[in-house]
Amino acid sequence: MGLSDQPFEVMCPDCGAMLKIDPVSRAIISHKSAPKKKMFEDFGEAARALREADARRDSLFQQSVEAQKNKDDVLAKKFAEAVKKAKETPLGDRPLRDFDLD
Repeated sequence: MGLSDQPFEVMCPDCGAMLKIDPVSRAIISHKSAPKKKMFEDFGEAARALREADARRDSLFQQSVEAQKNKDDVLAKKFAEAVKKAKETPLGDRPLRDFDLD
């Protein structure tokens, strides 16, 4: 058994797992998963992150409630502006359509 016949290890660039590969058959002989990373160092940090997420979610909800309260006023103002613009635009300046040219 020569040096090239010995299994070798390769680290997966995607997940960090160690793969032992047989060079003759080019098959994975064994697999050792990468160590799992901790999201938080302790429970206090995890609880703080959850409280911040709750506060952010509540803030976004309040913003959406306020936007819904003002929605009717905004739409009415947009409609009034569109009506004003339509009244100011003379009827003779309509753009030509394809069937107008026939």
